[in-house]
Amino acid sequence: MTMSALGEPCVLLKLGEVVLKGNNRELFERRLQANIKAALKDVGVKVDVRQRHGVIALFLPDGSGAEIADAVAERVSYVPGLVWVHRAWRVEKDPSAITKAAIELLADRDDVRRGVSFAVRSRRRDKRFPLTSMQLDRSVGGELNDIYGLPVDLKSPDLVVSIEVDRDEAFVFTGGQPGQGGLPVGTSGRGLVLMSGGIDSPVAAYRMMRRGLRVDFLHFSGIPFTTSESIYKAYALVRALDKFQGGSRLWVVPFGKAQQSIKASGQDRLAIITQRRLMLKTGEEVARRLRAGALVTGDSLGQVSSQTLQNITAQDDAVDMPILRPLIGLDKTEIMAEARRIGTLAISELPDEDCCTLLAPRKAETAAKVADLKKIERRLDAEELAVQLAGSLQEYKIDA
Repeated sequence: MTMSALGEPCVLLKLGEVVLKGNNRELFERRLQANIKAALKDVGVKVDVRQRHGVIALFLPDGSGAEIADAVAERVSYVPGLVWVHRAWRVEKDPSAITKAAIELLADRDDVRRGVSFAVRSRRRDKRFPLTSMQLDRSVGGELNDIYGLPVDLKSPDLVVSIEVDRDEAFVFTGGQPGQGGLPVGTSGRGLVLMSGGIDSPVAAYRMMRRGLRVDFLHFSGIPFTTSESIYKAYALVRALDKFQGGSRLWVVPFGKAQQSIKASGQDRLAIITQRRLMLKTGEEVARRLRAGALVTGDSLGQVSSQTLQNITAQDDAVDMPILRPLIGLDKTEIMAEARRIGTLAISELPDEDCCTLLAPRKAETAAKVADLKKIERRLDAEELAVQLAGSLQEYKIDA
């Protein structure tokens, strides 16, 4: 049997939450298509993106081989808003062509040689197709059973041959890889992530991207009292996250002199929370300039002294802008597992000179009072200092 029996290689994308959006669904689908097209620029081939009911089909240029389809599937698997990515074959909408493609699809597979159980599962998006889904399952499944002698298991098969009959063609495939789920980036507005070099903030950024938020990243460097190591690390983290949204920007504030002023205030136990409040005030000023509507942090309740309920409340008081904390109920093990999955953990674990080490009191306050913090801020003129810090921004565009 020739390769033509398999038809043309393509990629079939399954949508998640987007299909539940009612009257706004078209807006979400358009944004998702735009994100897919932007992501595919990295692959370097012109892909025809076509919307179907609940799915998106990616048709490749004529003559594209399976390796191109693999590269396209891998790239779009990082685009939020998709729940499954299938490497499929596009064939004529004809029972005979579908059966031939299914037979060819199982040829030369090691699991087929081992005699794994199988099932055929069909779906008709075009109800005019002459066979019902059940009839198509039986027809194709019978042919596969005759040729390969595989046992049929309709409840929990080892191998599923999927057939989807659409308006103009049919798709045949096995397996697939999970997508990121969530909503398309850009459908929930814009946010600014306070990006340390640690494990938590990159995961927080990823989680907000999955909820449709397009994010910029703000890093506070200890310069001039530390080296540029933390900036390199923050850049590497943002670069690793860029595959989920594209066009990411890292903004860096030299924070060392401000930290020196906080340390000179003599309020050792309150230094960390004072610093956090100043970071948030600066972040709010930067966010307004970038037209972002919220700040994002990697806080997890009770993880460190600055993240007790009382101290989180004291930090919320520092700004008017919403502070989103997507990790608030996760423990460190859960956060590390997600960091490993999205590819940021190894970078976060690299050593660097973090600016927080400049303000490491022997004993930090776990229940800071807002009134005490405001007294320190009046002496520091924190509001004006935040504006000055925001004015010292340096932008680093991410090279994808």
